[in-house]
Amino acid sequence: MVDACFVAGDWGTSRLRLFLCDGRGATLDAVDGPGIAQVKQPFDELFESLMLPWETLYGPLAAVLCGMIGSSIGWLQAPYTSCPAIPEKIIDGCIALRAGSVHIVPGARCVNRLQAPDFMRGEETQILGALTLDPTLRHGRRLLCLPGTHTKWVLLEEGVIREFLTAPTGELFGVLRDHSVLVPGDSRSGEVDGGGAFEEGLKRFNEFPQAQIQHRLFECRGRLLSGELSAHDAAAFLSGLLVAGDVCGALQIFANSIAEATVYLIGAPRLTRLYAAALSHQSYGALHLDGAAASLAGLTRVHQYIALTVETHAV
Repeated sequence: MVDACFVAGDWGTSRLRLFLCDGRGATLDAVDGPGIAQVKQPFDELFESLMLPWETLYGPLAAVLCGMIGSSIGWLQAPYTSCPAIPEKIIDGCIALRAGSVHIVPGARCVNRLQAPDFMRGEETQILGALTLDPTLRHGRRLLCLPGTHTKWVLLEEGVIREFLTAPTGELFGVLRDHSVLVPGDSRSGEVDGGGAFEEGLKRFNEFPQAQIQHRLFECRGRLLSGELSAHDAAAFLSGLLVAGDVCGALQIFANSIAEATVYLIGAPRLTRLYAAALSHQSYGALHLDGAAASLAGLTRVHQYIALTVETHAV
């Protein structure tokens, strides 16, 4: 039997996922739990109850957690690391709990290209993992995109997070889909998987890329009323408009900062496929990294760094 070494956890607003890992980060077991918005008991009590079966079998285990668990509504607020942020700087900012056996990864902050304060929490760990999974990211300037509720566009230079920009594309889509007249009620279920109406949304946006996104949104309802768009396809068309606007705007901001017309997409495969389609309309290539794998690799890197630091100080 392979000995367990530590627990890696991504604890977000809506979901907790804990992974029992060996020293190399290979997953031995996994368990789901409630996101921080659903937790009805002290975080330490819930965490210890989930850890109990593993610790009964393997003894005390170290754990590394990332995500909103380190926010003001989480277990304990971890500080934000200011950009430019090197990996070691982020890891050194971890907050220790449970007598030093649990570490929470800090978020990152910057002043973005639009001269506004910007923040991330959880994505920094995915970026740490991406640097492990794809060592080419440690060299030169790279543009990363981490699509999601709050999509992050990140400029990486020699493996350092120089700056980033947040676009709440997923949140805007959810609000407009579920609480506006742009999308009929019978089109609100299910996920957008690309193709068809989504591609049409990309195409339509790119016919007039200079237009602001708010001048395009009513097009969803307009094409419904004219009979050009079916009620079933309205959500996908809306998604196409929003993703195209996100991609087009971000490329205008960051294109002059990178040497190659390639964006590294880190996230759930369904979402990265949507963004890759939008990038192709802008003649940009896309390289994909699975978000869950990147998160686990990042948590493993944090654990290994902390364990080595402790071992060095003990000598």
